[in-house]
Amino acid sequence: MPGEWSEGEYGWLYGDGKSTPPKAAPASSDLPPPKLPPPGSVRAQPAERPPAPPKKKRNGRKIFGFVLLAWIVFLVAVPVWAWGKIGKVDAEPNGARPPEQPGTTYLLVGSDSRRGLTKAEQKELATGGDSGGRGRTDTIMLLHTGSGPTLLMSLPRDSLVDIKGYGRTKINAAYAFGGAPLLVHTIEQNTGIRVDDYVEVGFGGLVKVVDSLGGVEICPKTDLKDKDSGLNVKKGCQTADGKTALAYSRNRHTYATQDIQRVQSQREVLGSIAKSAKSPWTVLNPFRYMRVASGASGSLQIGDNVGPISLAKFALALSAAMGGEGLNCTVPLRDFAVTWDPERAPRMFDYIKTDRTADIGKLCTKDGLPKN
Repeated sequence: MPGEWSEGEYGWLYGDGKSTPPKAAPASSDLPPPKLPPPGSVRAQPAERPPAPPKKKRNGRKIFGFVLLAWIVFLVAVPVWAWGKIGKVDAEPNGARPPEQPGTTYLLVGSDSRRGLTKAEQKELATGGDSGGRGRTDTIMLLHTGSGPTLLMSLPRDSLVDIKGYGRTKINAAYAFGGAPLLVHTIEQNTGIRVDDYVEVGFGGLVKVVDSLGGVEICPKTDLKDKDSGLNVKKGCQTADGKTALAYSRNRHTYATQDIQRVQSQREVLGSIAKSAKSPWTVLNPFRYMRVASGASGSLQIGDNVGPISLAKFALALSAAMGGEGLNCTVPLRDFAVTWDPERAPRMFDYIKTDRTADIGKLCTKDGLPKN
């Protein structure tokens, strides 16, 4: 039949003609169907998503942000609250005044005001009671800041000066006679220096600020015991609480030079306060921060024209003057009777008026007396 082969016809291909020819390959239609999964059994796999950040880290950032915001609000709120406790006084003098001068000059007054002290505290601190009048100024300092080094200059309270309407008498009497305006006027007329801002601290303010800072360092050179101020300390550097620091600032009877040494002690205490207040711990410790703000503001009085920014600049300038970056001196004196030197004192005043504190040089001495 056509299409079939015979052994004789194709035997020569296999030699002996007896070999079996190969079987033909099955047709494709005879192959079994491929084993495929049933329709719909395989679904497309979704694309992989990046892993989500850990929730703990995200929550930690939120908590940190909240705490930081709360801390900033606290740091701002405390000064705002303290500002409301500060007293305001009219310190603007009457009559002619020196013209505007470069730089800024503050009048810093430490008065014997008992503002902020209870009767029990007045007794404990040996301050006596209020006399009912304006009181007197135990501390008078001029703080000048400008283009040169910041200068803090003490004016001893027993300095003899001319006071308008009262003749020649001790400078601290000006406050008793006419309050802050007459004191400002007296200083301006006797020095030619224009006072830009007025800051007054009472006894209570000093005590509470020192205690809020955990005490300040004082370094008396001899044993000191004074019944009038209540001071009783041994010589050598030591930490003084508010009561001791106040007595140390007021004491003069145990010194041969009396008022000359007292103004140096006052600047020493002021410098220790500035040093302690600059410590980061003052801001990082919320309780200390609150106590310092409350203690300072409760016994502080400032001129009507002094705003928050001016007061902040005053604090920075005071810190600079007492931190080794500036000058702290006593007004140039001629003798131990705290008479202002008629030649050296006017030169010092001229340097301040013209904002040339860098040229003061040897005029700046701790006791005001000339140095060779």
